[in-house]
Amino acid sequence: MFQPKPMTHLLIAAPKEQMASVVTELYRHRVFHITDFVDQGKEGYEGVRLGTPLEGAGELSTSLLKIRSIENVFQTSPETLFDVPKRPVATIRQAIERELPAIEAEVNDLTVQRSAAESRIRECEQRINELKPFALVPLEMDLYRGYDSITAIAGYLDKDVDISVPHEKYYAARKDGNFIVVFVETKDAAEIERTLSDAGFQSVTIPNETGSVQAAVDKYTADQSQAKVVFDTANAKISELKAKYADLLAACDEVLSGDVERAEAPLRFATTEEAFVVDGWVPADHIEPITAGLNQATGGCVYVTVDDDEIDATAIPVEYNNPSFAKPAELFMDVYAHPRYNEIDPTLILAIMFPIFFGLIVGDVGYGIIFLILALFARKLAMFKGEGGKNLIKILVGSSISTIFFGLLYSEFLGYALPWHAIIFQRHLAIGADAAAHATGPDAMPMLIMSVWFGIAYITLGRIFGMINHYRMDHPGKHRSKAILGQLGWIAILWGLLILVWSFFSMEQMFGIVGMMPDFTTAPLIAPGLSVAALGGLILLVLGCIFLAQENVLDLMEIPTIISHVLSFCRIAAVGLSSVAIAMVVNYLSFGMFIDPALANLDAVGVIMIIVGVLIFVCGHALNVGLGILGGGLHSIRLHYVEFFTKFYVGGGIKYNPFGLKRKFSEE
Repeated sequence: MFQPKPMTHLLIAAPKEQMASVVTELYRHRVFHITDFVDQGKEGYEGVRLGTPLEGAGELSTSLLKIRSIENVFQTSPETLFDVPKRPVATIRQAIERELPAIEAEVNDLTVQRSAAESRIRECEQRINELKPFALVPLEMDLYRGYDSITAIAGYLDKDVDISVPHEKYYAARKDGNFIVVFVETKDAAEIERTLSDAGFQSVTIPNETGSVQAAVDKYTADQSQAKVVFDTANAKISELKAKYADLLAACDEVLSGDVERAEAPLRFATTEEAFVVDGWVPADHIEPITAGLNQATGGCVYVTVDDDEIDATAIPVEYNNPSFAKPAELFMDVYAHPRYNEIDPTLILAIMFPIFFGLIVGDVGYGIIFLILALFARKLAMFKGEGGKNLIKILVGSSISTIFFGLLYSEFLGYALPWHAIIFQRHLAIGADAAAHATGPDAMPMLIMSVWFGIAYITLGRIFGMINHYRMDHPGKHRSKAILGQLGWIAILWGLLILVWSFFSMEQMFGIVGMMPDFTTAPLIAPGLSVAALGGLILLVLGCIFLAQENVLDLMEIPTIISHVLSFCRIAAVGLSSVAIAMVVNYLSFGMFIDPALANLDAVGVIMIIVGVLIFVCGHALNVGLGILGGGLHSIRLHYVEFFTKFYVGGGIKYNPFGLKRKFSEE
């Protein structure tokens, strides 16, 4: 339950001529996690080297690159396609041989047309922009060049300038920059450029055109329009081809990806002149099927053995082993860190408690129904159809149901009270029309006590898990003993402080259940002001400090964090109350200040007030829905990541990645 699937280390050896058969069989089973051979050239591995790809690997890679090039033109990929009917592999291979060349040729031709048209569009646009300033000058383009002793200078400047040498000048003031053209004798050109430079002159290249500026602009505008037609036509044909062949290309991509993976698998093997060895891991319950399959595929020319040598647990791949309802929570675990093979996997606790915390925080039937509708709608969106998206939707569905459940217990619907009194905690505030009914205010103290108890339980459990993890993961010896005692010390300090508090204040106040817990304040005194309970708390506190100090004295400085971590769970109550307050304020603003007064005296102004009230109601609750998803989700996951996982969880394990293809578009 809290452990990954048991893994077994297998070594597979066979003659080289059986390599293709072994690879195919391992690929078919899709349970063997290959450990890459990396010891080439090291002492003891003389004559052992990496394998070479199987025959045809180059051609397969080339075909796969062609398909992905077409997919890139289509702006699609197998990861973006869903709900595609599967095709037989034989049919796909026929399509690769018969249809793919024609598709590739047509797509390449359209791509060339589109690229040429796009380049021509940019070129025409550039030419038009270069010509536009010269439209302000009453000269044809032929007159700007062809002189032996006269130079034409054109460009933008901040303001007009006086030129002292003989010249001919055309100046035009424009909003986007003043434009000037000056004709001067070539010998005076340098002097003129210095004068213009002082006025912020920025020269432009005079276009190499003939005739009038407008004629040239019209010519390039027509060329640009024609190029746009070619570009749009090519794009339309590419879109048609995408709609027709995207599914087929995804299936071809999948099949060829599998072929390439099989062909390149020997690059991960250790080989000699005559044989090869595959090193990897399989789930313990798959040893017999894979062994039998390899023997059958090779005619018994294979040697499969279980390696019982002790291996560093960090090198063992990890496959989650959780019940089906907890599998969506593996998404949150991978965001934090994949568990190591020999440490406790807290996915089950996260899967159970995340929606509970979410429901405790939001706890409103109306919001829960909205969350559920949003989740069901999001399932139809492409961005949520991948494995990660599906898991996220499942988590939101579970959190929505929890929100509805706690909303029934809180008696809340969009900030309004349901027809029955709150079953567990009263969270309504004295706001608006309900002020008199809820004059006593919310049950803030019992909710805070509940939150604190969640913190105490979580931190205690985390430290217990920490002790177990140190026992499993650390090497036997003094260091492991100190680490375990250090975790025990944290537990002793926490509970020592609690017992000390309860020796002076009734434990029933802490539990909120009168008569259900012993009252430590009535414990016998062994000295003035010192009861048996207080002494017990002091002993636990001192022992905890000793256990903590023997591992690291500096850890004693972190003792106050025990209180902060426990009190951090108060956010369950605080964020929930803030959500209720926002909902009730929105209701008061929309109905109490706009809709109800307008209905009492309905006129033209009243209609406007009703519309405003409805807008406030819709927008206010929409905002609170967003805050509910963020607050309920972020605070719930934070309590696990920060207050819980940091007490015991290391993570960083290798993700189990079996050799083989998880088919999405093809089937044998």
